[in-house]
Amino acid sequence: MLTIENLHAQVEGKQILKGIDLDVKAGEVHAIMGPNGSGKSTLSSVIAGHQDYKVNQGTMLLEGEDLADLAPEERAHKGIFLSFQYPVEIPGVSVTNFIKTAINATRKAKGLEDMPANVMLKKIREKSALLEIDSRFLSRSLNEGFSGGEKKRNEIFQLAMLEPKLSILDETDSGLDIDALKIVANGVNKLRSKDNAMIVITHYQRLLEYIVPDFVHVLFDGKIVKSGTKDLAVELEEKGYDWIKEMV
Repeated sequence: MLTIENLHAQVEGKQILKGIDLDVKAGEVHAIMGPNGSGKSTLSSVIAGHQDYKVNQGTMLLEGEDLADLAPEERAHKGIFLSFQYPVEIPGVSVTNFIKTAINATRKAKGLEDMPANVMLKKIREKSALLEIDSRFLSRSLNEGFSGGEKKRNEIFQLAMLEPKLSILDETDSGLDIDALKIVANGVNKLRSKDNAMIVITHYQRLLEYIVPDFVHVLFDGKIVKSGTKDLAVELEEKGYDWIKEMV
């Protein structure tokens, strides 16, 4: 699905990623953990194609296709979905209208006509039911006045509707209480399949109690310094990141 080799990237002249190697196969969930400033969010931004980040070495392939020259919207159309730590508010644009626009933009990029209204409505009903989302929620302006949990639930709804190949959840547990965390994790788990892959970026092991990863990677000073199973996340929770520093 996603193959990253020797990836180096910088922002504002500062080198952040210093040689990332990562292979994410279809059907897998990979968790990336690490202290503040280690490069976790930079990695997600670079994969998504954020214009402020410059790749100066290495390759990123999505299903064998080089991402280097693709703009962020082109990467999205190819099937990359990035959830943001701090989703923006768009007053006057409902959740439903936003997702309709996003889906039809992707279809247009693939040379397809807009999704028929009846098909779109059926899909919205199916996905909102799957994620236990009230229909009144879908008529609200995008993220306006939303709680942290509502913003995250909205992003999971977008993920469900867009059906991306690769989903990157960047600190999706940030600011969530335990009930909101369970709702988001439950939605993510329902959307896991053999045909998609997910990268979950988090500081804490608690999210991984609900979204159980196939692999856990520890990012430190721009490099993946250790990989393992979910047990590695538990070990980090017990020992902290100073333990990793001693290994580097």
